Amino acid sequence: MKAVPTILPVHRSQLLSYLRLGGFRLGFLLNFHVEHMRDGIVRLVNGL
Repeated sequence: MKAVPTILPVHRSQLLSYLRLGGFRLGFLLNFHVEHMRDGIVRLVNGL
């Protein structure tokens, strides 16, 4: 979960690292610093 003005590439890289280390295939970044929550959801897939 993040509360930043914009999701940066470093945030995506951080999530991808967590997915790799944890052995997970799917992760979401949730940014609460947006007007509509649908605009703050980023889905990231590991290994596809």
